Amino acid sequence: MRIETGMKMNRFVAAIVLLFVFVASTLGANKPPDDNFIYDSVREKLSGDVTIKGATIDVDVKDGVVTLKGIVQDSQQKSKAESLAKKVKGVKSVVNNIQITPQ
Repeated sequence: MRIETGMKMNRFVAAIVLLFVFVASTLGANKPPDDNFIYDSVREKLSGDVTIKGATIDVDVKDGVVTLKGIVQDSQQKSKAESLAKKVKGVKSVVNNIQITPQ
């Protein structure tokens, strides 16, 4: 009898722990990405794009708002940088202060 009671208690505790883990992971999944994640993701997208590669673009992020500053050679690069930044999860808006200076 004691063994059965002990096994039932172990199952109950295991079920409670699994429920806690499930609830905690679900709550964490709804949390929006923080500014550091957004910054890293935007920088990664910009550096990996062939149109943007080599351009001098600074990225600032505050409360999900991305500000792009720097110099590019044409309007295609400027538009592409903004487009890439907007695709990052958690970005609320993009302020595009990139200047075009043809070379």
